[in-house]
Amino acid sequence: MGKVISFGFMLLLFMTISLASAGEQPVGFFKTVTGVVKIMRVEDNIDVTPGMKFHSGDTIITESMSSAGIVFHDGTVLTLGAGTELEIKNYLFQPEAKEYDFSLFMKRGEIIYNSGKLSKLAPEKVNVETPRATVGVRGTRFILSVK
Repeated sequence: MGKVISFGFMLLLFMTISLASAGEQPVGFFKTVTGVVKIMRVEDNIDVTPGMKFHSGDTIITESMSSAGIVFHDGTVLTLGAGTELEIKNYLFQPEAKEYDFSLFMKRGEIIYNSGKLSKLAPEKVNVETPRATVGVRGTRFILSVK
């Protein structure tokens, strides 16, 4: 009887973990990484390598003398300079359903933004927040520095 209960508990735990991780679809990948770059995901601190994927909710941190180039599914490219902390708050790119969302929070550092398809299809859905301002993106390229 005890083995049956243990097996049932293990099966339930496995199904819960599988369902939780199924909802976490990557929204882009790291094209380039120089120096020490990390992803803060929930309670984890993950070292980044080129090709690694990132998700909505991740915070990307580049240390001093470090940088990263990231590419989102719609082709948007961000270059993160040294000492940058950037949270991917929301990202949704589903052109067949006409659903879009692109929201970043940049606590510190520097980025170069090159727009992809999302900002062409729904420019009003692209926002970059900083501790002191919110930028509504209407162009195709800009540089942002937060001290």
